[in-house]
Amino acid sequence: MTTATADLDVHVILRQGAEILLALRAGHIYGSGQWAAPCGKVHPGETLAEAAVREATEELGITIDPGDLAVAQTVHMRHGTTDHLGVFFEARTWQGALRNREPHKCAAVRWFPLADLPHPLMDYSAAGIHGYLTAPGALSSYNDAREARTVRPAAGTPARHDHRN
Repeated sequence: MTTATADLDVHVILRQGAEILLALRAGHIYGSGQWAAPCGKVHPGETLAEAAVREATEELGITIDPGDLAVAQTVHMRHGTTDHLGVFFEARTWQGALRNREPHKCAAVRWFPLADLPHPLMDYSAAGIHGYLTAPGALSSYNDAREARTVRPAAGTPARHDHRN
């Protein structure tokens, strides 16, 4: 029997009111030239929350308390023959001034209205952000053929949207 494997990624959603922070990916990385939520791979030995905190510090120069993270969405993506499992965290609060600390991987960092997201928006990020807005806490999935679907959380699952910073 073969066991399924997947790359494990974390994505950080930062909001100010009706705006979301996105990064324009650059260089020789997946999604270069596309906007996405700040994200990265989980390192061996890290918890998901630790990875999200580390990525926010590395990419944006901010500090997030792991207790201020809420799981917003989980996305299963199939890219070719590789599966990715992305956990999208909403950071309710953070400290520090946002800045682009990885210009070799990120051409820009900007706030966008949720009602007017930029183009091109990386599909992986788009699935997580859309799910976060329409079915918080759900599981979304899609593959290269752009077949997307969302599995909604069980009835009574609380949706938390406290956006202070």
